[in-house]
Amino acid sequence: MRRQSRIRRRPVMMMRSTTDVGLDTSKKSIQVAMLVAGRREAVEWEIANEPGAVKRLARRLLRGTVGELRVCYEAGPCGYTLQRQLRAAGVEAIVVAPSLVPVKPGQRIKTNRRDARKLAQALHADGLTEVHPPTLEEEAVRDLSRCREDAREDLLRARHRLAKMLLRRGLVYGAKAWTDAHRRWLRSLDLEHEADRAVFGDYLQAIEHLEERLRALEEKLVALSEKEPYREPVGWLRCLRGIDTVTAMTLVTELHDFRRFESPRALMAYLGLVPSENSTGEKHRRGAITKAGNSHVRRVLVEASWHYRHRPAVGRRLRKRREGQPGWMIAVADRAQLRLHKRFWKLALHGKSTNKAVTAVARELAGFIWAALSLKDAAATPSQVIVGSHA
Repeated sequence: MRRQSRIRRRPVMMMRSTTDVGLDTSKKSIQVAMLVAGRREAVEWEIANEPGAVKRLARRLLRGTVGELRVCYEAGPCGYTLQRQLRAAGVEAIVVAPSLVPVKPGQRIKTNRRDARKLAQALHADGLTEVHPPTLEEEAVRDLSRCREDAREDLLRARHRLAKMLLRRGLVYGAKAWTDAHRRWLRSLDLEHEADRAVFGDYLQAIEHLEERLRALEEKLVALSEKEPYREPVGWLRCLRGIDTVTAMTLVTELHDFRRFESPRALMAYLGLVPSENSTGEKHRRGAITKAGNSHVRRVLVEASWHYRHRPAVGRRLRKRREGQPGWMIAVADRAQLRLHKRFWKLALHGKSTNKAVTAVARELAGFIWAALSLKDAAATPSQVIVGSHA
């Protein structure tokens, strides 16, 4: 008798009844990859990145949809305009974090078609992380805050150029730079060569122009901070040591919706202030902070954290900022002073560098900020907020 061959029965994969679309965007074109439910191969085509072409794309997607339609593209320089155009045409689209898109280690070829197809496949497998989009008003105020930060960086570079030019001529100011005394010293300089005088005058004029530009941008930010919806959260954050109006506006405009952070740890991870880890088996290795997420907020938090190396106190400026603010917020701020000052010196006295100690303080300061602003978007009592700051 002939032996009957055994037939291995494989489990049947249930096909999801969704149509998943990945878009790879650029300034001039949009590459589309459409995975229709029940088909293995993606339908691919390219369109121009224009409002009319986006409307036609939306109509085509709606006609060819089988089941639920899901559309995604990576966050990038094109912003959220495409998402708003698709939503206006009746297609719900999400923007995903590029750094969290799955990547095959051995893949060495990158094209627009492959990127769009990869997004569609990852969306079908629920392997993408959505970026929370701001409103048009929130995005406008956020860009104003970033414009101020760009002006600050330009001013720093311009000052460095002037200082290095003078250093090459052997002219060094020994005390603190960019004080009134330093500016009087600069005006008193008499360079020998005409070319040096021209360079010096141009650098000094650029610095004065950038200082005026920075001052004007800060005035606009301060004016906006006194209006809704920024007045209340900015007032709360200014109760914390090291955080004044510009820093508070940076925090509010960059994070803009605290409901997406379920806990202080989620906010810390989003800001890249948690240590990286590479563990396998019995080996556990932790390294530097991840530096993932929003670099603007991480920078201002680290800058603010340097204030906590000083002994806890409420000076004249801080006392004035706290006038008219709720008692529970002042209690949170006082508790933050005590805890973060103790945290800094505990790490410093155990041999940690000051930079590492300040970074650890910035991580915990993010928890206090989450605790303060969670009252704005969620129903919580002051006692819950104070306890939540140490989660």
